[in-house]
Amino acid sequence: MRRDVFLHNLLYDVEKIIPADWKVDWKDSPLVYKIYRELPVVPLSLEVPLSLEHGRNKQSSKPTIRDIGHFLWVTFGLTRVSVRGNDWDSYDQRSEELFRRFVPSGGALYPSELYVYLNMDDLPAGVYHYDAAHHRLVLLRKGNCDSYLTMALGYYCDMSECFAAVFVSTMFWKNFFKYHNLSYRLQGLDAGALIGQLLEAAKRFGFTTGVYYQFLDRAVNHLLGLNQWEESVYAVIPLSIKSDINWFAHKREGMEIVWDKELYRKLPAVQHHSYIRSRRIRKYPMLIKLNEASKFESTDYFQRVRGEKKPAFGGPSLALPNVKPLNWDLMEASRKRFSPGEHFVLREVSQQQLATLLREATNAFFYRNDLDRIDIPEIQEQPKSRVSLYCCLYSVEDIPAGAYYYDYPSHKLRLIRLGDHRPILKQAMNRSDFNILDVPICLHVVGDYHYYRHKLGYRGYRIQQMEAGILVQKLLLVASSIGLAGHPLLEYDAKTCDKIYKITNVNQSCLIQVPVGPYRLPNRLTGHLYV
Repeated sequence: MRRDVFLHNLLYDVEKIIPADWKVDWKDSPLVYKIYRELPVVPLSLEVPLSLEHGRNKQSSKPTIRDIGHFLWVTFGLTRVSVRGNDWDSYDQRSEELFRRFVPSGGALYPSELYVYLNMDDLPAGVYHYDAAHHRLVLLRKGNCDSYLTMALGYYCDMSECFAAVFVSTMFWKNFFKYHNLSYRLQGLDAGALIGQLLEAAKRFGFTTGVYYQFLDRAVNHLLGLNQWEESVYAVIPLSIKSDINWFAHKREGMEIVWDKELYRKLPAVQHHSYIRSRRIRKYPMLIKLNEASKFESTDYFQRVRGEKKPAFGGPSLALPNVKPLNWDLMEASRKRFSPGEHFVLREVSQQQLATLLREATNAFFYRNDLDRIDIPEIQEQPKSRVSLYCCLYSVEDIPAGAYYYDYPSHKLRLIRLGDHRPILKQAMNRSDFNILDVPICLHVVGDYHYYRHKLGYRGYRIQQMEAGILVQKLLLVASSIGLAGHPLLEYDAKTCDKIYKITNVNQSCLIQVPVGPYRLPNRLTGHLYV
């Protein structure tokens, strides 16, 4: 199957890419975390923070290993055990399948892994894996890698100004064993949700961040010692405590072009054995094919990609109430976040709640990244986002039921279609345990149908999915902080949703659906883990 056809089917015709006879072998499922064996480890602090409010934890000096441990745990640590009431008598459920993290994941499979390069005073400089199962760091490669990483990022980041760099990777089998080829879409969204949580955590710890989607893949995978047929890095996020750092001051003009095959020869190969439990790992040729097509072999491929002007809608607009910046506790919002499923309750949502949700969530558009290449968004022109928010509303205070586009620069809703669209959305869902009729706000993250392939090639698809995931995670956190809950879904007919918003003819697509609303607490046994 052609790669562009495959990516089209991922969104619009999933049944064409998953065999009709596909069966999940639950008895041979992989672990939800990666475990390295027989390598040096660094235990992390077990006294994790219980509260993280914005602006309370500014770093005045170089972070310690204690800070890093807390940061990694808030970002991707095991944070709770959860069992649904109707699963209490399930005798075949493995204990690790009950563990949850602050970020959502399709099927709670968590295909992402976290690695971190640290150059700090209180432990050896080098590359580490974050072992979420034991809340510790595992040393994979010892030594200073500032120069190597600076070159792998195309000289767009001076790593000597940073104390760390986080690598978000994807392990293909952890999702493929259940979702087959659909996992290629899921793993990008999962990685994005993780990045979204990381960015929020970094703000609370006083870290300055930049998200790099463009790097020399083989060189970075080589640095971490990854098997490229099993796992690949999706994003690199350097961390600094310097607020005035010029992330993109090193322009490509006049700088040498770096080739991955030349760069990774500068470091010796490292190979480490890891355990994932599955005895039989089936082949996933399309995932490998897309991953290979997405790789950058030279820094000359790196592009600046700005968002484009959004479609103009001729209907009336509705100004939303002005809202003050929400000073919310990340830990509290993360603990409260869960996916209600059948536990949504239809109650009226106030305009103030809707305005807060949309305004705070779209602040996720303004983060430092190597696509916009803007160092200080507050001073320079704010970039146009590459993803947008559309919504179908019902039972929102003084707002007619209808389909709307959220125009974040003006903080207005642009009417697309009047009417209650919940029955259409219900018909468009292929999930029986979810009643969309109980949801007052149904959000859709919308992006370019061609995923900026003219500039980024097939890499643009996974970048688009990650940016959608970042926005989704911010939506979920803000929703939980104002007494609501959201539930990300892929079980919807994208063609129907595109028609509702009249975006088919402007090359836009609904990437993911997020119903948001009031809820009742489910019959569930939950315990928070404070390692």
